[in-house]
Amino acid sequence: MENANTESTGQEDKKAFKRFAAKRMVIGILSTVAVLWILGTIMGYFSGQKTSVQEPASHSDTASSANPNIPAPHKDQVAQPVLLEKPEQPAGHTVSSPEVPHSTQQVRDVTGQAPEIQPKSNIESKHPDVSAEHEPPTAEGHETQSPVQVRFPVRGMALVNATIKPLEHELKERFWGWRPNDLIQFTDNVNNFQLGALEATRRTAVILAERISRTGSTEAFDRNLESAMNWFMISADKYWFPSAESKYKDGLEELKLFFKKLEKRQASFYSRTDNLIPLLMVYEDLLGSCDENLVKQREKDGTRVSFFMADDYFYYAKGVASAMLTLLEAVSVDFDVTIESRRGTEVLHHAIESLKLATQIDPWIIFNNNLSGFFANHRANMAAPISHARFYLTVLIKTLST
Repeated sequence: MENANTESTGQEDKKAFKRFAAKRMVIGILSTVAVLWILGTIMGYFSGQKTSVQEPASHSDTASSANPNIPAPHKDQVAQPVLLEKPEQPAGHTVSSPEVPHSTQQVRDVTGQAPEIQPKSNIESKHPDVSAEHEPPTAEGHETQSPVQVRFPVRGMALVNATIKPLEHELKERFWGWRPNDLIQFTDNVNNFQLGALEATRRTAVILAERISRTGSTEAFDRNLESAMNWFMISADKYWFPSAESKYKDGLEELKLFFKKLEKRQASFYSRTDNLIPLLMVYEDLLGSCDENLVKQREKDGTRVSFFMADDYFYYAKGVASAMLTLLEAVSVDFDVTIESRRGTEVLHHAIESLKLATQIDPWIIFNNNLSGFFANHRANMAAPISHARFYLTVLIKTLST
């Protein structure tokens, strides 16, 4: 009898120990996963914070340096961009242009050399006075600091350089590198930001290859631009055979080769209205897609936009705006004569300012509350500047088409 009781007690003890060990193992595994997730979120948050407000500066070549001892460019460096102040804006639109000392302003292009600074008087002599018969739309009280523009020696180099910079920053300078193809997705905000920047780069590469570097449908594609266009089409989440980042880097190298050919005047770049309008149209379409994702209340299957999808739409649109801001600033340089001849400079300026505002929206947490609720709806906040930028691009397209 005692032996039976002892055996049953021993079995119960074993079962109790197994239950105890199983609970502890499950708790340990869940705790480890939670700690890893929190660490990944924190690292992704701080890496995003580092470049969130100044994201356009990361994608732009107008970064200034406070070091007065600027080294002279090396002999084998080729491109020598010229730094220009922005021309005076039409009456009714106040623009303050900060003075930039020659000894402290340093701008680098893809070849890494310092530009020269051209006096403002030379700029004004290049652009004759225009009549006030067709005044561009103005916005009284809309004040903004005029960014210092970079002029390259050959037309087209600014746009190619601006196409390179956003994706190059995400591949080489972003902490943790390219993230959409990671096997374990510790972050998603930066991932969607990178997807937005990639899409703007893809569409620009296509138009460069198909429309801006060719005079018509009978002219052959530039091999470097065609290769770059193809490499950028690799799926962003492809991990290997080939990996996304490896092919994107190959695409950037092809663009740099085309950049050097432009500098040597061995490649073509056409800046007519029929070359510019297709580029603006694809930007308009891309912003329209972002706008729809930011304002819609329900998905296509009828379900409401979830809290987790809201931040995906938000950061994708922010990535598009950040890359497109850099690209439109380059458009204002390479197509300045074309745009000014149709009185579209002010319209383009408004589009650039709207995208700049979109890149500066940087909440800690993306809320997706009711539009009339107490808490914010950050998708709607982002939709406002995105919608404005799209509107001004539409106006610019119509202006160039007439």
